[in-house]
Amino acid sequence: WQKMLLLLLISSAFVLPWAGAGEIIGGKVVKRHSRPYMAYLDIKVSNETGTFHSSCGGFLICPDAVLSAAHCVRVEVTVILGAHNKNLREWNQQRIPVSDWVIHHKYSSVGFRNDIVLLKLEKKAKINKNVKLISLPSNDEGVTAGTTCSVAGWGLTSLDGHPSNVLREVELKVQNDRTCKQLFGNYQPESMICVGDGNSAKLTYKGDSGGPLVCNQKAHGIVSHGDKLCIFPEVFTRISYFEPWIQDHLRSWALQELPASPSSQ
Repeated sequence: WQKMLLLLLISSAFVLPWAGAGEIIGGKVVKRHSRPYMAYLDIKVSNETGTFHSSCGGFLICPDAVLSAAHCVRVEVTVILGAHNKNLREWNQQRIPVSDWVIHHKYSSVGFRNDIVLLKLEKKAKINKNVKLISLPSNDEGVTAGTTCSVAGWGLTSLDGHPSNVLREVELKVQNDRTCKQLFGNYQPESMICVGDGNSAKLTYKGDSGGPLVCNQKAHGIVSHGDKLCIFPEVFTRISYFEPWIQDHLRSWALQELPASPSSQ
């Protein structure tokens, strides 16, 4: 079946658009609330034809902060935490509007460079067994080629199927940077991670970008993009490169929330 799926992916690649990544193909349903850091982003989009909703993934790194992909962000975003079935109003879900966000100042939709956004929640999430934070790597902490990591999302389970109502996960292997350098002209090893190969017939795909690449219990990457003519490999944003940028903005938000000093009499 893996060979059949791989042939389907290759033949479909020439007719399907491919920008963002994220739909889980070849994965499995996760145990309910076993990925408590996962966030579902409900994104409201308005244009001349009307208003509709799109979605992305994200992950909770502070009680009031979520990381995702920059290309996901639109005018109005609501974060849903504690979800397993995104189509149900589960009692443990927390729906929190996004009050502010910071897209990296060097983000470019051409080649998806610096594809990272930090979302500030309108109020702090209630941390419990269903909603928890995930740790980030330090600035000098890398992930080596050959490492098996996992990616979760609510996207399609096949190229011609429907989005999954429940959270699914797939295991993907980190590749050598030269694999992506040969395919992506804008690939930057210092800020990107090359992930996935055709031998496993497992991948993320367009529609649910922003989810975390979890390696050794830390979020090392963010689902970013792939190539329309070649399903494998995919490119993830390398979080360790942006760790100083993330911490700077978290500190800035924390300072803004401090009470004002009393006026001197």
